[in-house]
Amino acid sequence: MSGTGRALIVYETMFGNTERIARAIRDGLRTYVQADMVPVNRAPDVVPGDVRLLVVGGPTHAFSMSRPSTRKDAWQQGDVVMPTEVGIREWLDALERAGGNRPRDLRVTTFDTRIAKVRRLPGSAARSAAKLLRRMGYRMIGTSESFFVNEMTGPIRDVEIERARRWGAELGRLTTGAARVAG
Repeated sequence: MSGTGRALIVYETMFGNTERIARAIRDGLRTYVQADMVPVNRAPDVVPGDVRLLVVGGPTHAFSMSRPSTRKDAWQQGDVVMPTEVGIREWLDALERAGGNRPRDLRVTTFDTRIAKVRRLPGSAARSAAKLLRRMGYRMIGTSESFFVNEMTGPIRDVEIERARRWGAELGRLTTGAARVAG
């Protein structure tokens, strides 16, 4: 496991649901590779050199990544658990301005949380972030994934948490190309 590098999950969450998904993805990844998660407001502007998989996730707001105005709207809906000044959109912009760090073997993927009752509507924070990352020269692994909450503030169902854990394990397998880590 030590020679494979690690995975880093950078996430944005308003009401804690996306953080729960990020934690489940991290837990799944850890069956194959060291994995850490960091809220977007504390994420580094340059991807650390030992990161082999970067996972970026946030809530879908107005069919895309959140904006200051949509985060302000969320703040008015209930108790927001993160500062609203920085979301994944602003972090990706900072990453691009910093020149990013794209080691040859670094892969990226994205996820989002969305309201279940509008699951068929177009637009996704994960797809928007993936498009931006590809434009910046990052190489994707797998496909972006959406996880569904019942209402804007949640809750998120246990079945979605388990699906996130399985997706994380699959990402870990794809990243390492190896069997499960013992332990």
